[in-house]
Amino acid sequence: MQTAVQAFRDHLAPIIDLRSAAAVLGWDQETYMPPGAVEARAAQLGTLGKLAHELFIADETAALLEMAQKEVEGMEYDSDEASLVRVARRDLEKATKLPSDLVEELARATSMAQQAWQEARAKADFGLFRPHLDRLLDLSLRKAGALGYEDHIYDALLDEYEPGMTKSELESVFDGLKSELVPIARAIAAVGNEAHLFLGSNYDAQSQWDFGVAIMRDFGFDFDRGRQDRSAHPFTTTFSINDVRVTTRIHDDFLPAGLFGSLHECGHALYEQGVSAGLERTLLADGASLGVHESQSRLWEILVGRSREFWAHYYEPLQDRFPDHLGGVDREQFYRAINKVEASLIRVESDEVTYNLHIMMRFDLEIDLLEERLAVADLPQAWNAKSEEYLGLVPGNDAEGVLQDIHWSLAAFGYFPTYALGNLMSVQFFDRAREEIPDLHGQIGRGEFGDLLRWLRDRIHRHGRKLTAGELLERTVGSELSAGPWLAHIRHKYSDLLGVGFR
Repeated sequence: MQTAVQAFRDHLAPIIDLRSAAAVLGWDQETYMPPGAVEARAAQLGTLGKLAHELFIADETAALLEMAQKEVEGMEYDSDEASLVRVARRDLEKATKLPSDLVEELARATSMAQQAWQEARAKADFGLFRPHLDRLLDLSLRKAGALGYEDHIYDALLDEYEPGMTKSELESVFDGLKSELVPIARAIAAVGNEAHLFLGSNYDAQSQWDFGVAIMRDFGFDFDRGRQDRSAHPFTTTFSINDVRVTTRIHDDFLPAGLFGSLHECGHALYEQGVSAGLERTLLADGASLGVHESQSRLWEILVGRSREFWAHYYEPLQDRFPDHLGGVDREQFYRAINKVEASLIRVESDEVTYNLHIMMRFDLEIDLLEERLAVADLPQAWNAKSEEYLGLVPGNDAEGVLQDIHWSLAAFGYFPTYALGNLMSVQFFDRAREEIPDLHGQIGRGEFGDLLRWLRDRIHRHGRKLTAGELLERTVGSELSAGPWLAHIRHKYSDLLGVGFR
């Protein structure tokens, strides 16, 4: 006889399939879709989004959920069954507040906006994107109003990406981080860094691609259950635990962009491939939060991929691949070059010290937009002013400034802060891994990543959405979110790299 939980899972499975089908279309739009198909694709995504939403909020879902709720009473908190019921109830309470027409309109509008953003960015012309962003902001305000909030409109949208986090909590974290980070960044900049022109030489795109793919294999990415393609903005998307897609972008005039973009997205993909197989085709087959997801990408990109130990193993193969560019550059020069601290206009190419400043800048702008103190028409000028305030740099055009990120074309207001949260979590998780894997640095220096990946799979990946970010931190590191370990990491790394103490 079928159990109530199984009946509920069976009911949800086709809804998950519809969402996955929409994700396939979204991935195709950013990789291979011809530009002329944008209106048809917007309609397709709108239809799938509305259909999945209506099936999810149907009376049958609520009835099956109630029966499943009774069945899981007394089960362990983190059992698959109890976790599915708990997460489904939270998702359903939110979904039932959103009108189906609004869900469909958002899906259509974001599809159209992505194409407009790509064109606007290519032409460095914000005017081409502005009407789409006006519409998306209006739809996002309507969405936040429908979801409801207690203290601030931003809370409703932030909760989509970092469940339970509020604007006031973010401000507390960011204020404390900024007060210590800005003096550290200035002190490091005062030491000075020599120019590293060899990173900007003409690097063959295919050779860059092949080198990045080889490292992804070493990290543990399963190419039988995933693939990498190119897109205007690097991203990772998942259609199934067994079908995880990574994209990157290659710049022939800046080696780190494609290389570290691949390592970053590989971190996201390893998380998705590591979710327990028993959670397939359920609401639990995803990351705990976008902050936790970002902790995995930054851990592999920064804490592993930009470490001195990592390049003890991989620098000679990189030199062999690019002898004309790196043959006369020793390993320490290269290590210092890829960790150079210098304010940059482009977030995804910024160093790990100033990266969080990019996020806090975007957070400020989002609050101004949502509080309707800043009009979309004035966003480029506001962006330039914030860039000068936070980074000391003014973009030369819109592509270097307000158009550089894809997120607002996705109506992803509330997304950006998760990047900074992920930075902080990454060090908390990595510090604990080092304690429990005593030879971790030695293993990285030998190009061995199996123990680290197994540790992450056991502590984080396999749980999917069963545990919240706070619960994962408490169980894994025994504390709540804190900027302290990340700041300690920055001080230690750059004191060692530059031979100067930073307090």
